[in-house]
Amino acid sequence: MNRQYYDLLGVTESATDEEIAARYQELKKKYSEDRFLEGEAGNEAAKMLNRIDVAYNEIMTERKEKRGSDATGSSYANVEQLIRDGKIPEAQAALDEFNERSAEWHYLQSVVFYKKNWMNESKKQLEIAIQMDSSNEKYRTAYNKLKDKIEYDKKQAEGGQSGNTNVNPQQPQPDYDGSDRQMGGGFCEQCATCCACNMLFNCCLNACCGCR
Repeated sequence: MNRQYYDLLGVTESATDEEIAARYQELKKKYSEDRFLEGEAGNEAAKMLNRIDVAYNEIMTERKEKRGSDATGSSYANVEQLIRDGKIPEAQAALDEFNERSAEWHYLQSVVFYKKNWMNESKKQLEIAIQMDSSNEKYRTAYNKLKDKIEYDKKQAEGGQSGNTNVNPQQPQPDYDGSDRQMGGGFCEQCATCCACNMLFNCCLNACCGCR
């Protein structure tokens, strides 16, 4: 918001909506009367009347949008907390309550699907988030790590079907908080790669809970 609108009304950005409205009405009354003056004084008053209308409407519109944004951010934070607490059904129910579904909504939906082990659905949600906000590095990093995990799972499944005894059937499962689970003996290089991938992916998912 350009501070000139506040300056025009003679109020500060910290003023309440009521204070701004009161000041606006005061100025509106003054210039509504002065516009009937003769000559340049009347013309200037008419111009000022229009300018304070614009200033007031711009200020109040921005404040309304900011409150809506803050409320949405708070709701997203609630979903993140539910995910951290392992309350996945509750997190899903909270997401279902949103009327507007932003890129962050699809990102959080991806996290919920991931926690349900629905990898393909999680990937699709991340693709939507990236389409809506292509410059968001968090979404792209999560997407790349998830693709690596899906590819690893696919190779593991194919290896099992072909009877490859070198495939470790106990694939490490990532934690949402990014913690590293300990593996037993026979920890092969391929599994180490996957474990690192899972850790990085979950660290990225965890970023949504630590960035606010």
